[in-house]
Amino acid sequence: MSHAEKLELFEKKKKHQLGMGGPEKLKNRKAAGKLNVRERIEYFFDRGSFQELGLFTHSEWPGQEERTPTDGKIIGAGLVEGRSVLTVANDMTVLGASSASTNMKKIDYVRSISCEKGLPLVFLGESAGSSMPDSMGAFGMGHGGQNPAQYRRLREAPWLSVLLGPCFGSSSWYTAMSDISVMQKGAIMAVSSPKVTQLATGENTPPEALGGWRVHAEITGLVDAVRDTEEQCLDQAKKFLSYLPSNAKQLPPKMEVPEGSGKEMHRILELLPEQSSKTYDMKKIIRTMVDGGDFLELKPSYARPCITALARLDGNSVGVIANNPYYGAGALTADCCDKITSFLVLCDSYNIPILMLVDTPGFMIGKEGEYKKVTGKIINWMNALSLVTVPILTVVIGKTYGQAYLNMGAGKNSSVFVAWPTAQISFMGLEPGINVVYNVKKEDDPERYEELLGQMGKNTEPWEGAGIFGLTDIIHPAETREYLISMLNLHYNRLTGGISRHLLHNWPTSY
Repeated sequence: MSHAEKLELFEKKKKHQLGMGGPEKLKNRKAAGKLNVRERIEYFFDRGSFQELGLFTHSEWPGQEERTPTDGKIIGAGLVEGRSVLTVANDMTVLGASSASTNMKKIDYVRSISCEKGLPLVFLGESAGSSMPDSMGAFGMGHGGQNPAQYRRLREAPWLSVLLGPCFGSSSWYTAMSDISVMQKGAIMAVSSPKVTQLATGENTPPEALGGWRVHAEITGLVDAVRDTEEQCLDQAKKFLSYLPSNAKQLPPKMEVPEGSGKEMHRILELLPEQSSKTYDMKKIIRTMVDGGDFLELKPSYARPCITALARLDGNSVGVIANNPYYGAGALTADCCDKITSFLVLCDSYNIPILMLVDTPGFMIGKEGEYKKVTGKIINWMNALSLVTVPILTVVIGKTYGQAYLNMGAGKNSSVFVAWPTAQISFMGLEPGINVVYNVKKEDDPERYEELLGQMGKNTEPWEGAGIFGLTDIIHPAETREYLISMLNLHYNRLTGGISRHLLHNWPTSY
């Protein structure tokens, strides 16, 4: 063949590979209102920046070459808001993007670049599971397990997953391995498809009940954000990336501070009811403190008595952990333990200082919590907290009782542990405390109860704690933002350039 003929063949094969599953399948996707995989890539990456890798791959099975352009999975790198990012993007028009020998080699390749070169990796998930011809029998199974690091996470660089359709097999595995996941309403994530599940178990479970967005946003907590459209999901992934560094040895990007940030700090105490028994929304207090009043919450519909969110102070990324009395009085549950522990791991792994805002009556006790292993989860949280090496700044706004006092950053568990004058600190709440210590109930002896309430209430105020340096200080609520900014500067580790020791880098991603 001449050079011209070889170039002609190159262009012909390239066109075929770029054509994905063919015109008919692409037409059907468009009619269903779904983007094809190349449209998703084009939307996600900065225009013209994406460089595909492995374009000419196909199934290793003889006779399947023409039917399997890219073997159903596209890998490559491009720029997202000017920063280099890798991707694995599934093409459902090619055998349902099912996992096969060739495309798993591609995933291994791009994973190794992420881990060894320090680049974020984004999975655009939509897959039917494993390819039967590649998996059946001893020959097919013998292809698996060739990379012992396939399911290893040491958090060298951030991984994000975006679930945009049915996600079975590899799409679900890599979502569970990711640091952050975003799910489109209508997408499904499960170990196996409803059909396979029914064949294996006899259960006829509707897809949404098996692994729909409500399941993972509200029950399992495996999804950090849910959006309506594909474009909104991809935009949300970009927002998460903006708070994270490109890898564990860098700091997150510093942003300009929006004009007017903190302008309502003088009114912040108005957001806290004078009576501690009244509910309020801690999110309003967070918005008042952070840059531009803007934060990005993770798992907002899961374990609602606590908040985990990414925000900025003076242009720097911070992770916010807060109790929210608007839900369950802010009492901490077993699910709260999981939510907060995983967030501590995220922040420490990617050099993000942590801000804790405390107002909780303690841990929710009782049979339900014990059956969910709350005792072990409380200690998991404390274990993770003791291994965090980024600065932790804790502000006690309202009440903090019992073991939750320690879990929410008390004493040496934080770099800075301060309180507002409104704080209440004790082993347990006043009402149960009076009952336990004095055996007096309000309905039996209201006069004596009110007398004891006044006495014990004074003992819970923060002054004595500050007097013995159990608190770093007591601060005026209106000065909280500026105080936190100055403490972030004080506790910035100049010896390490602000980089954590990453003692949590191999903590399980899903547990």
